[in-house]
Amino acid sequence: MTGAASTQTFRTAIVPAAGLGTRFLPTTKAVPKELLPVVDTPGIELVASEAAAAGAKRLVIVTSPGKDAVVRYFEPQPELEKTLEDKGKTELLEKVRRATELLDVEVAIQEQALGLGHAVAQAEANLTDEDTAVAVLLPDDLVLPVGVLDRMSAVRAKHGGSVLCAFDIPKEQISPYGVFDVSDTDDPDVKQVHGMVEKPKPEDAPSTYAAAGRYLLDRAIFDAIRRIEPGAGGELQLTDAVALLIAEGHPVHIVVHRGGRHDLGNPGGFLRAAVDFALETPEYGPSLRAWLTERIGTERP
Repeated sequence: MTGAASTQTFRTAIVPAAGLGTRFLPTTKAVPKELLPVVDTPGIELVASEAAAAGAKRLVIVTSPGKDAVVRYFEPQPELEKTLEDKGKTELLEKVRRATELLDVEVAIQEQALGLGHAVAQAEANLTDEDTAVAVLLPDDLVLPVGVLDRMSAVRAKHGGSVLCAFDIPKEQISPYGVFDVSDTDDPDVKQVHGMVEKPKPEDAPSTYAAAGRYLLDRAIFDAIRRIEPGAGGELQLTDAVALLIAEGHPVHIVVHRGGRHDLGNPGGFLRAAVDFALETPEYGPSLRAWLTERIGTERP
């Protein structure tokens, strides 16, 4: 952990993983999108590792009926482990055990896809009185380098309320995002949030700070979700619940993350993440880099 010991403000992380993965069909007929490997590690494990590194002790995975494979991934596999141990494959054995040793994993079921706010609400029953705040990590988003949750926890320890992660996006590229209306604090990378606009035209955007897939939410978010009105398609949006809290005087801040990001929610973004991670591995990196250089320089009919 990077300073989480003194500013730890949450112990439970929620990962909404109930989607159908339609952009990855037909693969997701049989394999949940969250288990597709970035090189050799599923995205759900990368996100769980991030939560554990920030001090989370429990992970609540919100899934839909029939996606129990996502939760099973975090369960021990005694027969496989014994086979690897008997064959002396200690490195593979460590990889297989890695996910099961990260944190305690629980499941919550979202029977119908009724929005991110609705998905997060399904995890409320898994919480205890100790959970005064929860982290929410969207598994489609890899935020690099890891560590933003530590910074978000420190901001909550200082200011209270809820803290969200944001990226500084060039204004001409801002339209696909939820954009924060903010004012400055004494830290240039911490802003107080006064509102949020979904997918504005560049000229209408209140700032260049766009929402990313990391939230540190006060327990009050669950009451707010119960009080918001459904939007299009009957969905309950998490941003509407945050907006309600802001309107009622609940402090909300963003931490502006100056690193990188990969979107695992579509095949193009997933491929970029896989290449990026593979280039950093001693096993695949050098040969992949050489092949890519040759391939890019070769014209194809």
